[in-house]
Amino acid sequence: MISFNCSELIEAVGGKLLWGKPGINFYGVTTDSRKVTKDNLFIPLIGEKFDGHDYIEQCFNAGATVCLTSKQIPTVTGCTAILVDDTAKALRDLAAWYRRKFDIPVVGITGSVGKTSTKDMVSCVLSQQYKVLKTQGNFNNEIGLPLTVFNIDYSHEAAVIEMGMSGFGEISRLTAIARPHIAIITNIGVSHIEKLGSQEGILKAKLEILEELDKDGLVVLNGDDPLLSSLKGKLSFRTVFYGMNVGSDYTALNYQPKGEQGTTFEISVNDCLYNVEIPVPGIHNVYNALAAIAAGIEMKIPMEIIINGIKQFSPGNMRQSIINHNGIKIINDAYNASPQSMQAAINVLQEISSESRSIAVLGDMFEMGDMSKDMHYSVGDFIKNKKINYLVTVGLDSRMISQAVADYGNSQTEIHHFENNKEALKYILEIVMPGDYILIKGSRGMKMEEIADGIMKSE
Repeated sequence: MISFNCSELIEAVGGKLLWGKPGINFYGVTTDSRKVTKDNLFIPLIGEKFDGHDYIEQCFNAGATVCLTSKQIPTVTGCTAILVDDTAKALRDLAAWYRRKFDIPVVGITGSVGKTSTKDMVSCVLSQQYKVLKTQGNFNNEIGLPLTVFNIDYSHEAAVIEMGMSGFGEISRLTAIARPHIAIITNIGVSHIEKLGSQEGILKAKLEILEELDKDGLVVLNGDDPLLSSLKGKLSFRTVFYGMNVGSDYTALNYQPKGEQGTTFEISVNDCLYNVEIPVPGIHNVYNALAAIAAGIEMKIPMEIIINGIKQFSPGNMRQSIINHNGIKIINDAYNASPQSMQAAINVLQEISSESRSIAVLGDMFEMGDMSKDMHYSVGDFIKNKKINYLVTVGLDSRMISQAVADYGNSQTEIHHFENNKEALKYILEIVMPGDYILIKGSRGMKMEEIADGIMKSE
């Protein structure tokens, strides 16, 4: 972040000077009292179980120069406090003000699943020709996205910003900050359906990304998604579709799985046929690559350079990372889960396990609401005739995954259900052997990485 003074801060957030000097400068913004460095602006947020205002004095002692506050606080000599009505809104307002300082193209990405992988793949492509800032980790919400934006500086030539949400209005507030030039929606699934009521509600929430799209901007949509494909001809922006079915603007042809080595497909662009290599397995990564191709072409990057960027993609931590431990191949996909991502992970397991034994360890999927049991059963219905030697489910509603496979009567799959990770791990360590492929996946709250860690600690 470049340096600014308090007078500009007051204007940006609609605050007023509580005490201190309006001309004092600050550099860098944090909402975490543990990460304060010299001359920072500290913004105290209020949550259900914490109040950042309790740490303001500590932050000044750690080197912060300025703080925002929604409460009266004691004066600290040499520092400055700005009074605002709502510190969370002030964080967003400041980020929106800061974003307007930079005339660079921003790619905004949302969707039910695949946001992070698509963000990383788009970034790999754009980074071949531009200096790119991208969302790090899970900084895709109303706190993380503003903090991401504050990392833009005058050296950046583009930004790739991920936008997550769990309810209506969140994407609207995020897109008001990011102001994208390219908006990508990966798909419309059932994640967060507990709050949004239906897939149509989820679509409506995701489409909020278009509210601050540049008027000359581009919308990039998954044409194989039924709800997104229904938008053809209905949007007021330039729109392109990608997919594997005939009729999209960017269509993957001749998909070829290559096991652990990844996947390949062909694509025709401007009447030229190109071969694209993705260094990770899974048909879902083809969709990520297609979105990256669409963004790269919009950014005037030659197709050969786009292909090279895709080759450099690697998955993030606990996102289908393949780990070799004593001859056991662990697909650690424990970061999160939804029915769609469960299906994608099962496909990867089947693709790469080949003649080896395969073990699927699946935990509960959260935020499914009243549809939870049905959604878990649908996952089991999807995998009921897949080549899986052992199915291990963990938690509460994941029992319905096992139930669906049992109902089908697949005798080739041995089914076990456990209530917690400890019990599941104990069983897995009894059966796993070198040469096995084991998939581990569940919602973040299930902490399925405990199972992966337990296997890797075993002899």
